[in-house]
Order: sequence, then structure tokens, then C-alpha cells
Amino acid sequence: MTPADEQREHWSATFAAHPEMYGDEPSDAAVAAADMFAAAGAATVLELGAGQGRDTLYLARRGFHVDALDYAPEGLEEIEAGARAAGLADRVTVQMHDVRQRLPFADGGVDASYSHMLLCMALTTPEIDRLVVELHRVVRPRGLVVYTVRTTDDAQYGAGIAHGDDMYEHGGFVVHFFDRALIDRLADGFTLVDVTEFSEGELPRRLARVTMRRLGGTGARAGGEWR
Repeated sequence: MTPADEQREHWSATFAAHPEMYGDEPSDAAVAAADMFAAAGAATVLELGAGQGRDTLYLARRGFHVDALDYAPEGLEEIEAGARAAGLADRVTVQMHDVRQRLPFADGGVDASYSHMLLCMALTTPEIDRLVVELHRVVRPRGLVVYTVRTTDDAQYGAGIAHGDDMYEHGGFVVHFFDRALIDRLADGFTLVDVTEFSEGELPRRLARVTMRRLGGTGARAGGEWR
């Protein structure tokens, strides 16, 4: 079993034991992303690693249709219930999906993508590369991709149980910490619009919010090379 497979079980158990563990308020990253998506004229947002839905419901309240993906069914059940209770069921679609697999969307099928700390989960660098290739495929030309990751400036980087590939485990959670070189490399095929550093939580965690705009045209990005 890979670290990512083990993490699926850990997240499922955590969500089941702690409903609404992150509260109802959206993350600052989601608020910033929503403003950028609105300015860009986006109507549909693909959210990767939606968790229990605090950002999902916020994006839906802002008027976007959100396709929320996660591999923990317990979180998706909370999102569906929350969307119904808030009268947002027509703006939220949930789907259980492992982001190590091909994204279930047509080429250019979404206007924008958002993920809060999904890319820095227990994913290897090659798995992250393949995921960004998929984001390049499914986001329309000139569409935005906004993601956040914990960085190598974080206090927990280099501590805890080492899993290799800049991944460290703390309290049962595995984090892949990003340096600037990885952020820059993942922007191949995109315009790197902005990288904003910020802090979140009690540690506090040190993160980067990355905004990329997909280049125009129909070329496909594959493993860092165009084909």
C-alpha cells in the first residue's frame, strides 16, 4: 500500500470522527480564488481535494458551479448535505475520485480549477506532474488554476517521519513540501500569474498560493513537454 492509499483511510477515519473539523468559514485562499475567477468570467470551477466542503459551499454561494472531487466518501457526504441545506444543490456536483487517475472531464471542460493543499498531500513528484498535465487538459485555454501548498519554509519541513521526495509525516498526515523550483516547473504550459506566501493555522503553517493561467491554443502538455 502506498502512502497515498494509507492516507485515504486516514482521512476517511478523520472525517468520520470529526464532522465539520475545519468549520464553516471559507479559507482565505478560497476567497482570493473566487475574486480572481469572477474577474476572469469563470462559471465552472473544478475543486480538487474538497474535503468537507467549506470552500466548496463558499464558491457555490459566489455563483460558480463547483465540481467537487475527493477520495474520502465521508467528506463528500457532508458536502452534499451542506449544499442541500444551503439551497445550493444545483450548483454543487460531488464525485469520489483519486487524483492519481485521469480526471473525469473533457478537454477544456472547466473554466477554472481550485485546490487548497491537495497538491501537497502524499503525492510523489511524478504523480503531481501527471496531475498538472491533466489540469492543463481539462481547464479551457486562458482559464485559471489556483492551488495552495505548504512550502519548505514551513516549521515542519525536515521534521517527523521522512518518506523521501520532500515528504514528511506528522500526526499521521503526510505532507509533500514544495520549494520554488517545483512551483516554477509545474507552470510549464501556463503563465505563472502570481505566487503569494501566507500563513494559516496554529503552527502556523507556511504556504504558497499559486495562480496560473493556461496558455491559449490546443497544444497538450505531457510530462513537461509539448506534443
